[in-house]
Amino acid sequence: MVRLPAAAVFLAALCCSPLAAAQSAPQSAPQSAHLLGPEVPAGIAPRYLLMNPQGRAVSQEDFRGRFQLVTFGFVSCPDVCPTTLLEFRHVLALLGERAARLQAIFITVDPERDTPAVLREYTAAFDARILGLSGSAELVRRAADSFRVQYEQVRETGAAPGQYTMNHTAGMYLLDGRGQFLTKFAYAMPATEIAARIGAAMTAAGMP
Repeated sequence: MVRLPAAAVFLAALCCSPLAAAQSAPQSAPQSAHLLGPEVPAGIAPRYLLMNPQGRAVSQEDFRGRFQLVTFGFVSCPDVCPTTLLEFRHVLALLGERAARLQAIFITVDPERDTPAVLREYTAAFDARILGLSGSAELVRRAADSFRVQYEQVRETGAAPGQYTMNHTAGMYLLDGRGQFLTKFAYAMPATEIAARIGAAMTAAGMP
């Protein structure tokens, strides 16, 4: 059974409404976030071929006609990832019926530990509409490279094989109905602003 990090449990207790998530989100990334890379990398051409919790291959092409909101992280992440998934949940709530036109996606950067079954339980603890994707180390690396996401395994000297953490780029990436990159939302941007900007993009694309 996957246990949510203590930070996620604490934040979930605070965030009982969509607006609460935006108000309680930190204004800057905590020191443990280990953010890597520039805030808005250039040359993003998002592509991925990964596995969903049912073991089926999934790519960006599977969501044609819907927007995609993508983030990278890992289940053992102590603060950044649970905070981001809580924002996913509140963005979906703020969008209301329009949330059906958005697929929220969490791609693990720790496929060694984050199996499809582990991801399914983890993402469902935040919102059943969040799709967790995993795959081989090579396929995860290819997906991250296409989003210009950086990550690396960090292990202390003498630590056991399964005892490590991951440094990784934080934030959310918005793709349009053709799977093309639109914008990146910085970590800890209020859910109200993210939802408003997604709604405006949907309107501009002619989505009701």
